[in-house]
Amino acid sequence: MKRKLLSAALIAIAATAFLISGCAKSDKEVKVGDKQNTGNKSGKPLTVSVADSKVNWTGKKVTGQHSGTIKVANGEILVDNGKVTGGKVEIDMKTIVNEDLSKDEESQKKLVGHLSSADFFDAGKYPTSKLELTKVEPLNDAAKPNANSTVTGNLTMKDVTKSITFPAEIKIENGVLTVKANFDIDRTDWDIKYGSGKFFENLGDKMINDKFNLNLTVVAK
Repeated sequence: MKRKLLSAALIAIAATAFLISGCAKSDKEVKVGDKQNTGNKSGKPLTVSVADSKVNWTGKKVTGQHSGTIKVANGEILVDNGKVTGGKVEIDMKTIVNEDLSKDEESQKKLVGHLSSADFFDAGKYPTSKLELTKVEPLNDAAKPNANSTVTGNLTMKDVTKSITFPAEIKIENGVLTVKANFDIDRTDWDIKYGSGKFFENLGDKMINDKFNLNLTVVAK
């Protein structure tokens, strides 16, 4: 009986710590708002290189975390006088891959199947997510040494579109554009609520962090 009580107490402590860490401010957080008007953007179109672009993801839960990749499907970035003025990048949600369970094929398959289901991204119904750029501004912030720009765009996942603003590093060298960004977003803003402590009680160690990390590199030529 004492062991059961101790186990329950440890789970409760872990869950509380997890909630606190999930609510804490981070320099990787994005500003989320209503969908913005993309307007008519001018500039030279550069085609996103699917082979050179990548998206890494990390999701956390009380008992650990999982990570993997998603492939970039296509995209186009507009550049005018060395500055990014607009563009769109599409992500193929059917290419979700898990990497940390590579030695457990059964668990890996189960996780990817669950992430692809209606509980999360519903890849069968919504095979594509996309980011449409609405504004790119210069950034000079000592607290963000790996970023030189602030990017704003409409992020669509499933059937929800929200405006997000995040720091990024943008470089143009020899006609090749490279955008790197590393940020956290709250999945519940896109109506992905499975295992969320905001919407379900008594989840214990089944609780999943609302925030997940996207670490992306987009190359356009």
